Amino acid sequence: MTRWPLPEPMALALQEAQAAADSGEVPIGAVIVKDGRVIATGRNAPRERHDPTSHAEIEAIRAAARLLGNERLEGCELWVTLEPCAMCAGAIAHARIGRVYYAASDPKGGAVEHGARVFEHPQCLHRPEVYAGIGEAQAAQMLRGFFQAKR
Repeated sequence: MTRWPLPEPMALALQEAQAAADSGEVPIGAVIVKDGRVIATGRNAPRERHDPTSHAEIEAIRAAARLLGNERLEGCELWVTLEPCAMCAGAIAHARIGRVYYAASDPKGGAVEHGARVFEHPQCLHRPEVYAGIGEAQAAQMLRGFFQAKR
């Protein structure tokens, strides 16, 4: 089987996930792209920051909003290594992110294709295009390794 190289944003998100793991956080990384250019990155940091909202997606959204000077991230794409949770999916909708690419599915905590399925609710103000499975093997392996080492 031929392995295609990962798109640059997902490769960078995986690097962010590794940085999170190296600091003892759950290895999840995120990247925001606008007009084909990476404008923000984020990694899980709730323990480091003593902030339960410091998920990779939230960190990247905050950085992109500061950079653009706007809470609306229209025309942006989010690349993340794990299916977003309900909190992050809500933030993605509020930020009006146009596309979400995620690597590994999360049957326990995900809220896009699992659980709450936030973007499918009639109350959801914005529904991004969603693409799953890009870099799934790499992200899943990193997560499995992290949790096996904790046991």
